[in-house]
Amino acid sequence: MKIEEFRDFSIGDYHRLFKDKEISPLELVNLFLERIKEGEDKIHAFLFVNEEKAKDEAQKKAENLPDELLPLWGLPVAIKDNICTRGIPTTCGSKMLENFTPPYDATVVERLKKAGAIILGKTNMDEFAMGSSTQTSAFGPTYNPFDRRRVPGGSSGGSAASVCSLEAPFALGSDTGGSVRQPAAFCGVVGLRPTYGRISRYGVVSFASSLDQVGLITRKVEDAITLLEVVSGKDDKDSTCAPYPPFGRSEIPAPEEIRKLKVGVPREYFPSGLEKVIKTKIQEVLEKLKEEEIEIVEVSLPHTSYALESYYIVAAAEASSNLARYDGVVYGLRVEGENLQDMYFKTRTLGFGREVKKRIILGTYALSSGYYDEYYLKGMKVRTLVRQDFEEAFGKCDLLITPTTPSLPFFPEKKGRDPYEMYLNDMFTVPSAMAGLPSLSLNCGYDEGLPVGLQIIGRPFEEGKLLGLALFLEKLLALPSPFPLFKEDNNE
Repeated sequence: MKIEEFRDFSIGDYHRLFKDKEISPLELVNLFLERIKEGEDKIHAFLFVNEEKAKDEAQKKAENLPDELLPLWGLPVAIKDNICTRGIPTTCGSKMLENFTPPYDATVVERLKKAGAIILGKTNMDEFAMGSSTQTSAFGPTYNPFDRRRVPGGSSGGSAASVCSLEAPFALGSDTGGSVRQPAAFCGVVGLRPTYGRISRYGVVSFASSLDQVGLITRKVEDAITLLEVVSGKDDKDSTCAPYPPFGRSEIPAPEEIRKLKVGVPREYFPSGLEKVIKTKIQEVLEKLKEEEIEIVEVSLPHTSYALESYYIVAAAEASSNLARYDGVVYGLRVEGENLQDMYFKTRTLGFGREVKKRIILGTYALSSGYYDEYYLKGMKVRTLVRQDFEEAFGKCDLLITPTTPSLPFFPEKKGRDPYEMYLNDMFTVPSAMAGLPSLSLNCGYDEGLPVGLQIIGRPFEEGKLLGLALFLEKLLALPSPFPLFKEDNNE
């Protein structure tokens, strides 16, 4: 079989091939490894390819086909490089952890393995998940598979690019302020950020602990449902993980129930700076929903304009605290100095990149004596107001639909030099993250070959309704799944 034949496959389709013995797990893994070799010099989605171990695991599975397949049996998965994998490097895209190999698996990785998945490799990312373009990785940028002159989004750009280009059937990422949804939008795939606490963060390298959440990147909504069933649920190793059972497919409403839902459209998510084509595509989707007799109502989230500023204070403050552990003493990079203070200075100077240093300095300042109340405390108060806005909006509707990003995939030289312009890429994804809400990005069309992302936001722990509407829309829009050809001329 050829890799392009899997373009519109879901997990169930792969399992049918296994059961009919049309392909073995080893043959499947080899096809994805060949695809990686074909595309990596063009898009650089992976930092480490787990080739030998993946082949060994696939061979074991090929020799023993069970009567009943586990949910992810025999399927390769890509893992963002801030999620710990036993015996496989985890660098967070930083020279600080360039030689770090964890002695244990993150809970989500454990659960993937128990469900039968095979770890294909670790994907590139903005350093310590701080970025919206996957340009700040210490090991080189990732490029958008649709057009290598453009960014794939970030910080989970490697995961999104790998799924978009069919170097992996699905991937894990992490989402602090939009790091799964924004690259999913830029790469034309599905990106799900569940409710904060729905998935364990144990073994996920921390950026901002009150915001970080493992996210799922897939080619089909159906696969996001399967992955959420596998990785969600209570974990005693993570005190922030909600004490709820794993997500169940029974939580998804039937199609006839979807038509009874009210969909809200927040007016603040359609500002003058929104690219016209994105506004047009979202409006076209809303018209299609009206034709399906789904009620559309306008709502207001008045503190939206303050969410981004408060996010970059709160997240930076928590990052400053979390990244204090990288001092060259216990693990990670160590640069010797004349004394302890000098060793700290040299280690952190060489180990961290420009963006990470900038956020550490900002966060340390916001937490410093005399400024805590002025910055961090105010940021947390705004966060409460943002959450209250959503609560009021959900009194009038069941779900919200917004754009995922204010622009199409951009050229790095146009926004990369201006931090404020770069941070604006998160303006539609940050508010729901601040409120801890589940949200999903879905491709809703193309403009001159580039994908447009639509975001669906739901109430806490109501992923069922959110995924139900996403399934409904995916079928309604019937868009082709991405399969970039890696043309040599699209980087000219």
